[in-house]
Amino acid sequence: MPRYIAFYKPYGVLSQFTGEKDQRTLAEFSLPEKVYAAGRLDKDSEGLLLLSDDGPFIKKLLDPENGHERVYWAEVEGVPDKSALAELAGGVVFKGYRSKPCLVSRITPQPDVVPRDPPVRFRKAIPTCWIELTLTEGKNRQVRRMTAAIGHPTLRLIRKRIGKLALADLAPGMWQDVQKKDIF
Repeated sequence: MPRYIAFYKPYGVLSQFTGEKDQRTLAEFSLPEKVYAAGRLDKDSEGLLLLSDDGPFIKKLLDPENGHERVYWAEVEGVPDKSALAELAGGVVFKGYRSKPCLVSRITPQPDVVPRDPPVRFRKAIPTCWIELTLTEGKNRQVRRMTAAIGHPTLRLIRKRIGKLALADLAPGMWQDVQKKDIF
């Protein structure tokens, strides 16, 4: 019987089971054997990571032809105005690529999220703001590159949802089995 696991990947952890000396990996979280990450989150991003031992499912999930929603919360430097958010939603160019249109909104009120270790840098003179982005594509470091393109670099990034599967109440480093039907 295939397994599907929702895992809250903490900041500073690679989305793989092996790494170089002194790198944190998925191996330290007592995950079941023979499951693999269905996609990636950068070492400096956190949030929902889906793992499975269902190879065809992982292949389908990662195929760009099967674009599915991914929801991210990004804490950005500064407070983007309506025109900056509209630019982001319409698609921005980074590394010679124009991102697909996406849904973007400022999160109001600002969310109460679990503190990160180490904390995000704080500067009194520059406010921060949380925004929510819903994408249907997954380029390398896409959210970070998109927010930088509109002048609001990402300071913290949390993936909240993949398809129908939400991070819910998982704490960093925790995981739970989920049903395939709850993902798409």
